[in-house]
Amino acid sequence: MATFVGSTHKGEDLVKEYSCGACESKNIIQSADVFCEPCLKCFCKNCLHYHDQIFVNHLTYGRGETNKWPPAKTMVELFLKCDSHNKKLKLFCQDHSQLCCSDCVLLNHRQCTNLALISELDKRLSVDMKQMSNKIQTILAELNKCKKTQEGTILSVEGSYSERLQEITEMRKKLNAALDKLENATLKELEEIRTKLQTALKKDVDNCSRLKDELHRLGEAVKGIGDQSKTEIEFIAGRKCLDKIQESVSYLKENPVKVQTSTIFKANTEILQYLSKQSGLGRTVDSKQSPKKVMNPDQVLTLKRTFEYNVKILSDKRQTCYILGICSLPSGQTIIADYNNKRLKMLDKDYNVSSHCDLDCYPQDIFQITQNMVAVTDNNKVQFIPVENGKLVSGHAGRSMFELRHAALGISCHNRELYITSGTALYLYTWSMNVIKMLYEDTGGGITVYKCALSPDGDWIYVTNFSQHTLTTLATDGTVISTFTDPELQGPKAVHVTPTGQLLVCTFNSHTVIQVDHEERKKIATLASQKEGVSYPVSVCYNTNSHQIIVGAYASNNISVMDLQ
Repeated sequence: MATFVGSTHKGEDLVKEYSCGACESKNIIQSADVFCEPCLKCFCKNCLHYHDQIFVNHLTYGRGETNKWPPAKTMVELFLKCDSHNKKLKLFCQDHSQLCCSDCVLLNHRQCTNLALISELDKRLSVDMKQMSNKIQTILAELNKCKKTQEGTILSVEGSYSERLQEITEMRKKLNAALDKLENATLKELEEIRTKLQTALKKDVDNCSRLKDELHRLGEAVKGIGDQSKTEIEFIAGRKCLDKIQESVSYLKENPVKVQTSTIFKANTEILQYLSKQSGLGRTVDSKQSPKKVMNPDQVLTLKRTFEYNVKILSDKRQTCYILGICSLPSGQTIIADYNNKRLKMLDKDYNVSSHCDLDCYPQDIFQITQNMVAVTDNNKVQFIPVENGKLVSGHAGRSMFELRHAALGISCHNRELYITSGTALYLYTWSMNVIKMLYEDTGGGITVYKCALSPDGDWIYVTNFSQHTLTTLATDGTVISTFTDPELQGPKAVHVTPTGQLLVCTFNSHTVIQVDHEERKKIATLASQKEGVSYPVSVCYNTNSHQIIVGAYASNNISVMDLQ
């Protein structure tokens, strides 16, 4: 019988060899060149010379016909031995579809009723080895891709770590010696994120390497099974390959190839003003924690094309609509606040009006506060209106109305707290509409605190000043962090923050929708203007489901819907 000689090439590729039986009897390991079928032995060229002198008519097969050679000894052992107990596999449990040795039966299959000897199994249960080999090669390619991607991600983490470290160092140079404690805390947080990422990624690489090597080994062994193989060997080989393929497929499903992981450092630019209150130089974020998020809030949104949809319905009392508020729901539907017709209108995914409800007042703004409830501002009132079965609840059933001691224009919500603007001040309310405090006030004349929006983490509050043409950023305690001005920021009306942090502003007098960097230092893009059909925009909202921006306008029956790249 041929003997298998295993060797390793560059630590990965298994090279199959058959040793000469005659040389082996002399304790010499020599690679075989020919297999003699009558002798059931392999011979090297030298030994074949003597063999042919004695057995002239024996049928032999050279290296080009290894498919007719018998399975190598080590290959047979690979398939016939139990992976768990290193004993010969003799039984197959049809209840669990598992190969079993005597220990397997004793430990795990004593209660099974469908145990059969492998040698007595129906030949129809055998596996197509060629198809199995193809499956192995496919999985090997995917595992290799996963491994290489994660290895590249490790380098990305290192590069990102160096970049963030440089940012922290530059920030630190601007501060005095009192910041030592804060710097240490921030660097510790960064190191922990790095360690966590590296540990998880290295584990993925190790798992890919293990599965790749095991599957590769089985794949090479399957190729070596020739036409003379025994049915039970084919069956066992097939079952082992199926099990390993299933394990690999399950792993790839549970650990899909991900975009490169990095870290984000969010610097606190006003740290000198709040030194005594801070716990670190900024926030280091593992971008892998929330794959749905675009981790760069200043990533510029790019407009692809614009559509217009008519939202006027036959029962509207006024000639034109005035869409002061827009709210996009997770379901893909949209609710608009039509000030001129004193209505809320529900739009389906194609932006057709699917339902509406009448109000006793002129709606100023709208915000979704729960999955089934929206809040609407009106003069000095706030109404909570239910949404049931994808429709606005008409009539007064289920509604709640609260009268305030000040005007109610804009509204936003974060962590079960409501932020309401009055035109000159920003107020913080509880969920039950009890006022907590006035966060900010600007009595400079005109409408100075019109609409508001919060950053996704709730750390920053953005407020539009319509009369003075500015955009103000506030801390959570109402302290002014920065004030943004720009020649294009003329009459800012609505402000909106996407779930991924992009800051959008409607400029009424400039007829544009602009994107401002999240720290309000500069305008980074003009997303739409009159060229795209935008005229006197008063409301804006991002539709997460369709990756679109929706803009409402003054005295217009159409909303503009912009596809983004």
